[in-house]
Amino acid sequence: MNKHVIIFEARGGSDKGPYGYRVDSKPIADSLKEKGWTAEIIFYSDEDRGEIYKYTVDNACAYISRVNPGFLKDETGYFQMLNELVKRGIKGLPHPHVMIYYGAKNAIEKLKGTALVPKDVFTYYDFEAFKNNFPSSLAANTRVLKQNRGSTGEGIWRVELMSQNGNPDGSNGAVSYETEVKCTEARDNHVDIMKLGEFIDYCVKYLDGDSGLLLDMPYLERITEGEIRVFMLRNKVVYIVHKKPVDSPDAFSATLFSGATYTYDSPDNWPELVDLIEKNINIIIERLGNYDMPLIWTADFILDTDENGNDKYVLGEINASCVGFSTHLELGEQIADEIIMLMEAEDIVHHNWMPFKN
Repeated sequence: MNKHVIIFEARGGSDKGPYGYRVDSKPIADSLKEKGWTAEIIFYSDEDRGEIYKYTVDNACAYISRVNPGFLKDETGYFQMLNELVKRGIKGLPHPHVMIYYGAKNAIEKLKGTALVPKDVFTYYDFEAFKNNFPSSLAANTRVLKQNRGSTGEGIWRVELMSQNGNPDGSNGAVSYETEVKCTEARDNHVDIMKLGEFIDYCVKYLDGDSGLLLDMPYLERITEGEIRVFMLRNKVVYIVHKKPVDSPDAFSATLFSGATYTYDSPDNWPELVDLIEKNINIIIERLGNYDMPLIWTADFILDTDENGNDKYVLGEINASCVGFSTHLELGEQIADEIIMLMEAEDIVHHNWMPFKN
């Protein structure tokens, strides 16, 4: 059995350590080597992808993708290569389709109506749909809009009416394009006040390209109590990060860039949340493509209150492309164990062979 794993990274960026690699990639490679496997880190580039592809097919049994979204100017070539590697029998950790299905913002809409996501969640894929439907959505309550491929809160906006009196257009129950709205971006909690029509026009850039879309969700007031990030190793909850926004009137962002405070906690202290995830793992798998779960992924929740006044958790985002764990580098060994277990199982039962039916 081939026991060589290749970890893909992209050059540059602020996520690199003293050796030029991500600080949370080397612990995985080192742990694999300690367990009798071999591993290496390769920097992907479009110029070298033919050579990288051939080398991986000739030498590896699996790849781990550790390329942060946005570090490549265009991810098309990278995903094409990953898809071809999977077709050649290289185990994708994660599969390229999983990176897209779990990481795209419309994953939340695909889960709406479950115990994880409310029903009033919408996805817009073109400007006309956004322009025609968002004013009605905003008439119901304050909204949060999220672009598809942003990071660190960029392109995530809270949109609220400046005044509750006389804003809805009585003819169709929608907010008039001339209505003033207060728009707060999660990147740094800065505020822009403009007419709704102007804001809609501004957001057209988020709909450009093949992966352009906008997710429209209700704003949950209890975000000020913090966002709860669940760090997952496939179907296991590993630890919880409680991300609390800064204490200021307009703050709702839970990014480090915006000044949010992060507290790391054991899953044992969040039993209801862990139970919610474990009960819905199969639903997540089914609705997001029926692929193997990502090796490392996160689910971000916000507290809300149900009709009986009890706490409930609402899923706001999933990240699966390149989740960091630089604060818990000791997880490298646990991740290596998971990889070995997966590959040994693949060696026994190969999914390319369907069950035989007489």
